[in-house]
Amino acid sequence: MGQAARRRALKTRRLLHPHPEDVTSALFQQGRPFFFAADKVQVKYEMLRAHLLKGVSVRAAAEEHGYSRGAFYLVAAAFEQKGMLGLLDERPGRRGPLKVTTEVASFLHRADPSVSGAKLAAEIERRFGVHLHRRTVERARQP
Repeated sequence: MGQAARRRALKTRRLLHPHPEDVTSALFQQGRPFFFAADKVQVKYEMLRAHLLKGVSVRAAAEEHGYSRGAFYLVAAAFEQKGMLGLLDERPGRRGPLKVTTEVASFLHRADPSVSGAKLAAEIERRFGVHLHRRTVERARQP
């Protein structure tokens, strides 16, 4: 896979390093095809590796990989907590519907499965004063 194709694949998956030009680590500067400064996950991994295995200071490791010292600590904590998955950025946006409170979710869990999402949405609005789209209700009912 060429660098252009690799860059497109990373961009599609939102894994592009925001400032690959700031990556000055020798690994990424020696023209080795495996090391790609635009690959955010690889750069984060090598930043941690430089510090943990090679003894490079946090400040120097972060700087050589285009990150701040604070960002280094966030990456290190995420890696310690989640392993390799911690090197991936969190998905942008909110997590789940905001209006489906525990009370509403409990109501949906107890509701008759044969009742339509539209009817349940109307009942939720009447009981709880919360307006939900029928599809939100249907998704909330899925296991």
